[in-house]
Parts: sequence; C-alpha cells; structure tokens
Amino acid sequence: MVALVGNPRGGTRTFDAAVEIAETLAKGAGHDDPVALVDLSALAPRLLAPVPPPEVTAARERVAAAKVLVVAGPTYKGTYTGLLKVFLDGLPSRALAGTLALPVLVMGDPRHALAVEVHLRPLLVELGASVPTPGLALVEADLPRLREVLDLWQAAVAPHVRAALDGRP
Repeated sequence: MVALVGNPRGGTRTFDAAVEIAETLAKGAGHDDPVALVDLSALAPRLLAPVPPPEVTAARERVAAAKVLVVAGPTYKGTYTGLLKVFLDGLPSRALAGTLALPVLVMGDPRHALAVEVHLRPLLVELGASVPTPGLALVEADLPRLREVLDLWQAAVAPHVRAALDGRP
C-alpha cells in the first residue's frame, strides 16, 4: 500500500490523516507490511525540472507499482492541489492500470465534498486506476474523530482493499 500526499507543506494534518488512513486500511485487510509514503512537499521544488531527478522518478515508480494507492490532499479552491496535479501529470498514460485508488481530500468546508468525486476521481480513472468505492471527503472539523469516520468508510472500501492486496480482481 502506498499513501501519496499532495499537500505543498510538510508536517500537515493531511499527511497525518493519509498515514492513518493507509495504515488502518492495510491492517483491516490483514496486511501488516509498512505503508510506503510519497510526500510531495519534499519533492515540490524538483517536480518541474526539465529532466526529472532520481527521487521524483522513484516516487512516480513507487506510485505506479502500488496495488492500493491512497491519494490524499487538501482541498484548495474547491479541488485538489496543483502540486498533486503536476506529480500525476508526470506519470505515463495508464500508469495506474491495475491499481486500486482511494481518493481522499481534507477540506475546511463540507460544501467542497464533491471535489473528491468530481475532480480527483476522474484524474485517477484517466490514469487507469480502478476507483470502485466512494472517495473520502474529510472535513477538518472531523479530524479529531478520524477513527470514527474511518470506521464508516472502511466498511465500504475494505472488501476492495483486501482483494487488491491479495492480488484478486
């Protein structure tokens, strides 16, 4: 399992939530392997280099090789960050074929909840990912009760995560 965090700042609540979500889903699927993290805040200055540096290439390869990919970011201006878009635009066409993607957006206002389904899901599908479950629109006010929110969401996504991690369609 890989958690991709598209927040331009490091050490954020989005990062913490992404880690907890990925670890909870992996554990719930019976997999104790460590979650691989791709934190775009650390790669941001190098993402637009004419020739991608090795760490950017390695991050894209890690994301493309994921069986399950949690794609998390904050909601900016009613959608995901440009940083996340730049990173994903650098992937080859259909790079996420065979990957179960789980979109997660952290937002200040519940009015932005549709951004997960209307903006982030289509991008992941365009890259070939399977996105069979609802994404998670996580309102900042709900972060203190993240475990409770996750329990509800995990019920919907767990069978898909388990199948993907076990190598079943």
